Amino acid sequence: MSPSPRSSRRLAMVVLAGFVALVAAACGSSSGGTDTSPSASGTGLSGDVTVSAASSLTDVFTQLGDQFMSDHPGVKVTFNFASSSDLAEQIVQGAPADVFASASDSTMQTVVDAGDASRPTTFASNSLEIATPPSNSAHVSSLSDLASPDVSVAVCTPEAPCGAATQALFDENRLDVTPVTQEPDVRSVLTKVTSDEVDAGVVYVTDVQAAGADVHGVPIPAAKNVSTNYLIAPVSGSTNQASANAFVAFVLSPTGQHALEQAGFAQP
Repeated sequence: MSPSPRSSRRLAMVVLAGFVALVAAACGSSSGGTDTSPSASGTGLSGDVTVSAASSLTDVFTQLGDQFMSDHPGVKVTFNFASSSDLAEQIVQGAPADVFASASDSTMQTVVDAGDASRPTTFASNSLEIATPPSNSAHVSSLSDLASPDVSVAVCTPEAPCGAATQALFDENRLDVTPVTQEPDVRSVLTKVTSDEVDAGVVYVTDVQAAGADVHGVPIPAAKNVSTNYLIAPVSGSTNQASANAFVAFVLSPTGQHALEQAGFAQP
């Protein structure tokens, strides 16, 4: 006796269900039973990310980099900290970089004008402070003291954002300061102070905070001070655009902004 139409349809449905289950099982077993697709593994971000960042960002960006790698285990973040002007030149000359974080508008614009970045975002600002060795043997207590010939002063080179800001500070306050050394970046100025090689150095507020007990900070009144903006952008030639964009977004996120605030940076 031939099967009824209803029985035939029921048999076909059973066979189809079994086939679908078999295909699903085969797909799952192809990776040892674990779904390793990007959506299943979290963000799907992976690979290396090189962040070229202003030296004044060393501490807070290292902290953020560790957190970013913890959130994205497939990504390795490597930092290149130096003067923003040096970093801009490196990027324009073709040095590998995925993200550029600059301590001034002008150095970021250099990279943008070269076509190596676009649409940078201002993410923080900073102002200047005088740092002296803890003993402060030169008795530096105000900005005007830096003009004394008896006080040895370290500053950044004019090409570096910290140097340009320092020169603007002296010009606006009509101070004639003759530094004994011009350093390539702000952390080098700080080193001159902590090693007791100079009586004072002009650095950022954040550098004094980061140095802690290794320096004595002499604040500059807001009415006499100058500030600089920090901008960040993915580098156009990045070979890992997804992770570069994600790191930039992380810096701009509430978590990144909180870390910057804790480090002494101000809102832009």
